[in-house]
Amino acid sequence: MDSWIFGHESATMIVIDDRLAIREDEIVETFIRSGGAGGQNVNKVSTAVQLRFDARHSPSLPERVRARLQAIAGARLTKDGVIVLTADRFRTQDANRRDALDRLVELIRKAAHQPKRRVATKPGLGAKQRRLEGKARRSGVKRLRGSKPGAED
Repeated sequence: MDSWIFGHESATMIVIDDRLAIREDEIVETFIRSGGAGGQNVNKVSTAVQLRFDARHSPSLPERVRARLQAIAGARLTKDGVIVLTADRFRTQDANRRDALDRLVELIRKAAHQPKRRVATKPGLGAKQRRLEGKARRSGVKRLRGSKPGAED
């Protein structure tokens, strides 16, 4: 088993980071037939996995993480707030299950990461002076362009 899954008395937990974990029973997996190459195996075996996670009603997610998760999920989020991930890169159910679960964990990790707030700053004195000097130089160039040679006499 992967390192982010650990057993608990009541349910198996999936660890997102050191402060966040979701219960395994919050995830619903269904197996569907995978398209693409694979010969007759494609038509007979349901190896692709469709993973569903109800982000809107999950008791494991803090409100801040839930809001960010719904914002970054994009087209993977249904109107009901369920995240749907389909994994069919591999030819085995187990590998596709791991792939879908890894992608969900990474998505929740991304939502749990709080970006640093930008602190608005004012330009320093040196930056203002350089800006004004540049403007003065440019003004001088344009002033020279406008004068006609010989008209000063």
